Amino acid sequence: MRIQNRLAGFYFFYYAIVGTFMPYWNLYLEDQGFNYAEIGFLASLAIITRFFAPFIWGWIADKSGKRMFLVRVATWVEACIWLLIFIIPNHFQSIALLMLIFSFFQNAILAQFEGVTAFWLGEKRAVLYGKVRQWGSIGFIVAVFAIGAILDLIHIRHLPIVLLCMGTLAFLWSLSIKEPDNAPQAQQNMQSILPVIKQPVVRAFFLIELILLFSHAPFYSFYSNYLKSHGFSTSIIGGLWSIGVIAEIIMFACAQFFFRRWGWRILVSMCLILTALRWGIVGLFTHSLWIHAAAQTIHAFSFGLFHLIAMRVIFEYFSPQQQGRAQALYSTVWGIGVALGSILAGYYWQRLGGEIIFILAALVTLLGLFLVGSLPKRISS
Repeated sequence: MRIQNRLAGFYFFYYAIVGTFMPYWNLYLEDQGFNYAEIGFLASLAIITRFFAPFIWGWIADKSGKRMFLVRVATWVEACIWLLIFIIPNHFQSIALLMLIFSFFQNAILAQFEGVTAFWLGEKRAVLYGKVRQWGSIGFIVAVFAIGAILDLIHIRHLPIVLLCMGTLAFLWSLSIKEPDNAPQAQQNMQSILPVIKQPVVRAFFLIELILLFSHAPFYSFYSNYLKSHGFSTSIIGGLWSIGVIAEIIMFACAQFFFRRWGWRILVSMCLILTALRWGIVGLFTHSLWIHAAAQTIHAFSFGLFHLIAMRVIFEYFSPQQQGRAQALYSTVWGIGVALGSILAGYYWQRLGGEIIFILAALVTLLGLFLVGSLPKRISS
């Protein structure tokens, strides 16, 4: 089996777990008798650990050089978490502890596997990365629809069994992927990433990421509630989420069209402007299904294209010995942006209303345009 297929397979299983956990886990908790305050606290644990866990794993990965080994360990622990749910009583404290462990190890997987993928693809990563990474989006969509259908046939209390099976498959698949031959090995003296972060280009890019993800917070946290409050059914809400992921897949497959034709500043500006347009549409046209569907296609730029640019930036400006911590920084900024935005959006949601919140998110996104001038016109990788 070609290495690209093995990498794509792991992305598929990893995001299939995400596509099973995100839409349905809170429903499981509700079935187990937890109230909304408890469910909200349990959901926040994943964001809290994202502040520090990626850097811990990134430092270990760069120090040891064993990135794929860490991915296997984290995947195995995740599978064990779903098994322990059947052994440990479902008390609030025990579930909180399991979720804390789950999210801590969850943050070890994707950031380090992105580095593994970049090293394996080598000089072809600019062409092949999107084609490999799109299988994660496919896994997410397959899981959302398949698990939804399965849960129509079995009780929601069996969800941990499904997650256990999928986690085990992800772990077994990870065994087929070796450590990249060209990746740095164990380091005695670690290269500091601070001098790289202080470069105007890198600093500006991560600030733009922070602004962009801050604007995404109302969408990630409240979009389903927002649609439901305006009369959309659950099936339509799921379909709208899927449109965004399908658009993301298309971007991963066709991104070279954009990279060949436009410079880097234009592409980042395009992501910011279209994202602002997306949130403005969501805030202004609350009842139109077709307009919401059109807005969801912009996810191809809001996340898809920007993520591909980010992977190129990280490999261009950070040395091979710094890749673990660089990926961790990208993941941490993502968590900080979404967490801060979610807190503010939640605080003002009842006071201002969802429409105003999304319009404000659109205006915030445009602030990133003031930083685009610090970016180079294009990158070489």
